[in-house]
Amino acid sequence: MNSLADERRDELSELLVRIAAGNQGAFAELYRRTSAKLFGVCLRMLVDHGEAEEVLQEIYTTVWRRAQSFDATRASAITWLMALARNKVIDRLRQRHEHAPSHQVDLDGLVDEQPGPATQAEASQEYRRLQHCLEALEPKQRQSVRAAFFSGATYSELAMRCQVPLGTMKSWIRRGLLQLRTCLDA
Repeated sequence: MNSLADERRDELSELLVRIAAGNQGAFAELYRRTSAKLFGVCLRMLVDHGEAEEVLQEIYTTVWRRAQSFDATRASAITWLMALARNKVIDRLRQRHEHAPSHQVDLDGLVDEQPGPATQAEASQEYRRLQHCLEALEPKQRQSVRAAFFSGATYSELAMRCQVPLGTMKSWIRRGLLQLRTCLDA
């Protein structure tokens, strides 16, 4: 990692600490720095623009209430925020009683026609690094990791979709995530 990325990571962590103490200015700054990325995650998973905005609001309400639960020794601030976003979206999908489609979904084909925060996030250097690292994975690993993250499907559901044993699916995803971590940390 370069020192600039480390510095940004530390700044986000510091903002979360200040938010836990009730600092509204820190909350506004965290929103400014991270909302485009989190909105992109919401939009990719939910597809509906309005619903993605609603979930984004829920995410930041939770950040305000639960900032004190952030632990920088366990994860970076952006990782904590992305996990929170993903969990909120999965909760919303489950509330709607939407189940993952039984057919394969071309996640690369999901496109937001409207330029906005998601487009800006996709253009960022971090997104390009993630895309590069994803492309380095074997196709089945890449597809499994993307489906697990963006659709919220369980290991069992993914194993059934790909017609492989459950252990194989777990191995694909675990190895894929380890390779991603190594690539992103390089």
